[in-house]
Amino acid sequence: MARASTLNFEASRLLDGAASQFRNLNPNEPGQWPMLPKAAAWLGAAVLAVVVGWFGVIRSAAEELDAARTLEPTLQADYVSRLRQAVNLNELRKQKLQVQEYVTQLEKQLPGKAEMDALLSDINQAGLGRGLQFELFRPGQVQVKEYYAELPISIKVNGRYHDLGSFAADIANLSRIVTLHNLIITPASRDSSGNLSLEATARTYRYLDAAEIAEQRASAAQKKGARK
Repeated sequence: MARASTLNFEASRLLDGAASQFRNLNPNEPGQWPMLPKAAAWLGAAVLAVVVGWFGVIRSAAEELDAARTLEPTLQADYVSRLRQAVNLNELRKQKLQVQEYVTQLEKQLPGKAEMDALLSDINQAGLGRGLQFELFRPGQVQVKEYYAELPISIKVNGRYHDLGSFAADIANLSRIVTLHNLIITPASRDSSGNLSLEATARTYRYLDAAEIAEQRASAAQKKGARK
């Protein structure tokens, strides 16, 4: 019992001594503080620095790390895709050349402005060559698209069934692209020989020259600016 009382007395004296070091501290002269207040101040400053660092730096860095981890699968998939393209680069270049050659061939099938009259004559000759009689051959208004111009032609011809079919095949086999739309075949009026009448819209296409392409791009840019 005496030993326990002695220990309690010693502990109480130590606590009183420690508490006495925190009394009457001058905040303007921390360098003159006893050891325990200095240690407590350093510990508090360290805890404050850790808290501020966590919320000010480490937390934002952690958020950036989480965002990067979320983006990682997408980047990996993009890397694999690009790697496959790099491995097949030579083959892709060959395919690109093939596509360019194909586009060039298609462009050659589109007449220019100067060739349109000749093409209209070819369409007319295709019908006359099959013995068909033209009731209507009327070119319409040119419709300018982004990279080409389209010319609709209203036609109406009379003739035998097989000659009409051959005429359509001849149109399809022209060196320039011509398509037939809205075909209507009816018995020819005022004709007792069994001939038929074919009404259709032939559409032919031509490429735009440099001036027309520049005009189209300027018009598109103007429309885009007006929308903004």
